[in-house]
Amino acid sequence: MTSSFLSRLIELISPRACVICGGRLAEGEEVMCSVCNLHLPRTGYHRCADDNPLVKTFWGKIHVRNAASLFFYNAHSSSSNILYSLKYRNHPEIGVYMGRMIAREYMADGFFDGIDMIVYVPLAHKRQRQRGYNQSREIALGISEMTSIPINDNAVVRTSYKGSQTHLGRWERQENVETVFVLKEPDALDGKHILIVDDVVTTGATITACAKEISKAGNVIFSVLSIGFAKS
Repeated sequence: MTSSFLSRLIELISPRACVICGGRLAEGEEVMCSVCNLHLPRTGYHRCADDNPLVKTFWGKIHVRNAASLFFYNAHSSSSNILYSLKYRNHPEIGVYMGRMIAREYMADGFFDGIDMIVYVPLAHKRQRQRGYNQSREIALGISEMTSIPINDNAVVRTSYKGSQTHLGRWERQENVETVFVLKEPDALDGKHILIVDDVVTTGATITACAKEISKAGNVIFSVLSIGFAKS
């Protein structure tokens, strides 16, 4: 009862706001209001996970069995506030919440069937110290919580950060992430079906570079999952 009273008092003093529209969240709502959730520009790719525009992003680069993103990302849309707040406004809890949401929506269609392990795209140590957390790991935590698929925190590391890729072209993005990942636990990855988790996919360069390094473990199957997809 005391806990309930305190939570209501805090809500009265400092009401929680929807990360998309800024409106006050109702009781039982988290991160975004039900209206914004309803109007989120979902891709629906999990229903055709082996043949969709996200999968095709990786054609000729790496073999991806299944791939899906929750919504279409546009830098100037209101829904982009989800990723901005997660990455730049110190809200790691948004990543966990979005991971849970994705897992709940995709489990019914069997998206996670056969996946042995989750590997999130790592940040360089300096970048992670600056931010205080890895947003992709937070997403992975939410997915793991719902699916019970284990996370491997030590599979691969990022050795350097060469700056944001936001304003880089397709080829510049590829060059920016080549050779920045190092495989650390090949024996743990050999023969596994690995789900690579990232916050947003644009050209797929980062995930491709990460997956190519993981491939050195041998006999690895990849699937990909992200919150956003910046479809060109």
